Amino acid sequence: MAGKERPRRLDGGRRGLDSQGCIEREGSLGRIAHAFRPVVATARDRILDVFGARLHSAYLYGSIPRGTARVGRSDLDLLLALHQEPTDADRAEARALDEALDKEFPQINGSGTLLSSRTRLLSDLERYDGGWFVACLCTPLLGEDLAEFLPRYRPDSLLARETNGDLALHLERWRRRVEEVTGGASGDAATDDALRSLVRGASRHLVRTGFTLVMPRWNGWTSDLHEMAEVFGSYYPERAGQMRSAADAAYEPSPDPAVLRSYVDDVGPWLAEEYARVHGVKTPRPDDP
Repeated sequence: MAGKERPRRLDGGRRGLDSQGCIEREGSLGRIAHAFRPVVATARDRILDVFGARLHSAYLYGSIPRGTARVGRSDLDLLLALHQEPTDADRAEARALDEALDKEFPQINGSGTLLSSRTRLLSDLERYDGGWFVACLCTPLLGEDLAEFLPRYRPDSLLARETNGDLALHLERWRRRVEEVTGGASGDAATDDALRSLVRGASRHLVRTGFTLVMPRWNGWTSDLHEMAEVFGSYYPERAGQMRSAADAAYEPSPDPAVLRSYVDDVGPWLAEEYARVHGVKTPRPDDP
């Protein structure tokens, strides 16, 4: 397992880190490809129209602000920080916004909007999860940037624990969803779409968890799922093939439920146990099941 030489990094030693060893913020509005600029401009206007004075700030994250989005394949990822805790009505309006954007712009393959509150994102509980996410992975789109109130982050064990130290909870949710989805008719288009969506999300989460398991040893940051899988595999070669397959599935998801069952019955439980051994378990949240 451990003891393998780490993969070479393109910058000679500080992949994704600044000169002080802190994670650099990824993404910018300037990196958005021309094809996605109308999507972002429309989203910006509609967020203001829908949420108005309730909105503290809005952010882009994911492949679009990183400049790696694929036309017709990538989704639009948004985070909205509200002045108050989101309500059911707020969530319904966010879903309606996502559905309208997805329908109007064929260059995106779906839109997803996360909602939180300014207070929660700046809380001690979220300092190394939601706060880190805003400060390092989100690109400001509207309002006051919450990163100004957050610390600099290093790729250490505390960050690893608080970002992905809850895989065991996710495995239970995935297991339930597999049973729910596969209860549909075999070959049904809606069932296949649901399975692809579940495979895509679970694969992404699994690869990111595998990467953050070894992130402190690698001492760097990347959001590229294939690179994450390769970094993980250099420390756990006996599981490298499974992680590479998960990275592939994150980009090209299959509707095969066997993929998900391999996650919840094999590599997932192993990874959750190893993560807890190395970094501990994420601090429980009030909304955990």
